Amino acid sequence: MSDNKVDNKALHKIGYGLYIVSSNDKDKHNAFVNNTFAMASTKGPIALITINKLNYTHELIYRTKKFNVSMLDETCSFDLIKRFGFQSGRDTDKFEDFKDFKLDENGLPYLTQSTNSYCSCEVFDMIDVGTHTLFLAKVVEAKVIGDEPSLTYAYYHENIKESKPSEEKGAKKGWRCTICGYIYEGEDLPKDFICPICKHGAEDFERIG
Repeated sequence: MSDNKVDNKALHKIGYGLYIVSSNDKDKHNAFVNNTFAMASTKGPIALITINKLNYTHELIYRTKKFNVSMLDETCSFDLIKRFGFQSGRDTDKFEDFKDFKLDENGLPYLTQSTNSYCSCEVFDMIDVGTHTLFLAKVVEAKVIGDEPSLTYAYYHENIKESKPSEEKGAKKGWRCTICGYIYEGEDLPKDFICPICKHGAEDFERIG
């Protein structure tokens, strides 16, 4: 099938959750917001996750073969999403002054706020899928820590996401993701910037305003 037969709007109808995926680099913890985590098999059990190769967490997981996934719930705040999703771990310590986390048996952080469960995973296979890597991993630890409903991207968009002043006034300036429409407000877009919503890289952004 040729690319001109693929309507991205159809792909946007796929349901997604929102998760905090954590890893570490020696003594520094890192995490980001991701929307592709699923169980591949209940025997093992085996999980799968896809991560953009430009993402700093991708680099850490590729090297350490370990990651933790905190399942966000509907009490999640926009500030929490901004902390872990709207900045890069390469130049920011996302856990600085953040106290609402504990460490799993692999030494990886999981959130204790706005989270109903977590899974600690160890990678046993990696598949190159172009812009992303698909990691297959054995779930070595999993616990329920809350009862609130799991957060979906649809719920986030309708109930949590805050409009920026430029969005409210219609005077959008900066860079827009051509995939999902997210707007980065800034004169220069970092070359390694990853869209916090759809996880596409800077090559899929266009200048606006």
